[in-house]
Amino acid sequence: MTTATKFLRRDPAEVQPWAETCGQIRCLIEEKDAAAGEVHHVEIHDAKLHYHERTDEFYYIIAGHGTMVLDDEEIELHAGVVVYVPRGVKHKAKGNLTVLTICIPRGVLGDVHELE
Repeated sequence: MTTATKFLRRDPAEVQPWAETCGQIRCLIEEKDAAAGEVHHVEIHDAKLHYHERTDEFYYIIAGHGTMVLDDEEIELHAGVVVYVPRGVKHKAKGNLTVLTICIPRGVLGDVHELE
């Protein structure tokens, strides 16, 4: 197997954020990096309900408190919690949260289907 890059190192402080469905996102590992997945640092302030057809996501809560709606359930979020969101599950986070999202496979930004 051949890889394009031996490794990647990105500091969130060095990546310009931009607004998207969940809030202010900093793409730390992007689709163009050709890694197995993507890693995003996200400041969430009441995200929009959405789902992904082809992408699974892992949310690691770095800071803050809130809840997450997953289809018809709502769960509590706080620092240290990890949530796995399989493809097809409608979801949104509510509150003020700083999260690290791991998206597998890469290409999640082209796989966001907003419902509100």
